[in-house]
Amino acid sequence: MTGDRKRLSKILRRSAIITAIATSAPFMLSAWINIAPYLSKIISYTASASAKLSMATASVSGGIFKPSVISNASAADEITYPSDTIFLSDGSVIDIELAPEEKELPYNFSETAEPAPQSDENPLPYPTDINSNDGIIKRLTYSRYDTSSGLILDLLAGGQVRNCTSVSLETLAAESTVRPDFLDEKTSEPLVLIMHTHTTESYEPFARDYYDSSFSSRTTDNTKNIVAVGDKITAELEAAGIGVIHDITVHDYPQYNGAYERSRVTVEEILKKYPSIKIVLDIHRDALITSDGMWLAPVAEINGKNAAQIMIISGCDDGTMNMPNYMKNFNFACTLQSQIENDFPGLTRPILFDYRSYNQNLTTGSLLIEIGGHGNSLDEALYTGELVGKSLASLLKNTVY
Repeated sequence: MTGDRKRLSKILRRSAIITAIATSAPFMLSAWINIAPYLSKIISYTASASAKLSMATASVSGGIFKPSVISNASAADEITYPSDTIFLSDGSVIDIELAPEEKELPYNFSETAEPAPQSDENPLPYPTDINSNDGIIKRLTYSRYDTSSGLILDLLAGGQVRNCTSVSLETLAAESTVRPDFLDEKTSEPLVLIMHTHTTESYEPFARDYYDSSFSSRTTDNTKNIVAVGDKITAELEAAGIGVIHDITVHDYPQYNGAYERSRVTVEEILKKYPSIKIVLDIHRDALITSDGMWLAPVAEINGKNAAQIMIISGCDDGTMNMPNYMKNFNFACTLQSQIENDFPGLTRPILFDYRSYNQNLTTGSLLIEIGGHGNSLDEALYTGELVGKSLASLLKNTVY
């Protein structure tokens, strides 16, 4: 009897499996047809990310590495780098995940539209109190990074560099003291271009300790997004008599993917019209979130007022990015970092020196600057724009007639 029951059970299981396969076959065929065009890309991406993740983990003892895909990702742009570690003034540390915007579109299969950013026609659904929130915003200050990891370089003139490349710290230390050539030129023509690849990036409307995740942290209202921060930088340069152009072309809406390709066209056209431009600053805001969903707002107290901390990103060429002069950008990054840190101690996070392109092969003064994060208030970011503008103006005051 026991044997008969086992045989009957086996027959019934097989029958159920066959029935399930038969009934789901049309759906499976349809699904296969739909995903087939993307299958090779998924396999390629997975293999590439897995291989690079293994290599990175092996190269740094005890380091935590996670795959990151650049917004205008190509095969060469898929990189790995250490998770960010925030060193707090009280001696504690916080490890954060990659920014949500880097996770948002991991594959660049198509030019797909994103949800509409907030605007006057699509108002902000902010909660009125902490009991109706989706998560916590924590204000903190990035303090000096520990150099014992072998990944951090102290700049002699002030500030630090976080090295996520195979370039030695000794090489970077020597390059960090090189003065950019264009700082010794004299011109009355436009010298600086301020622009935004992710033009709709925005901030919290005011400083608070909670957030509403239904707000996309993006808006087409240029008085509330990263354009307003660019306006502050521009105003300080203009006040100092430095020729500057602030381009506010929207590159990330209604399509997010391909924003860097579109911003490249914009910059190329402006450089063709104004060949005197030596500095191109792509101004962004960061997005910092912990594994438990807490948003982080990096701040520094400057003259008794909270300012959003900044991070300069200087790209390094791994041999595939067509950036032969990337080290000249790094020279400028270090010069600017030290100027800002001396003018306003604590305002900067370490420069991120990493295998990233971000159109930084268009000039030898091309940098990406993250102004705070999506947890910072608009006022904090605007104040930082003013401070960055003052420091840049001080650096460039001897370059104009």
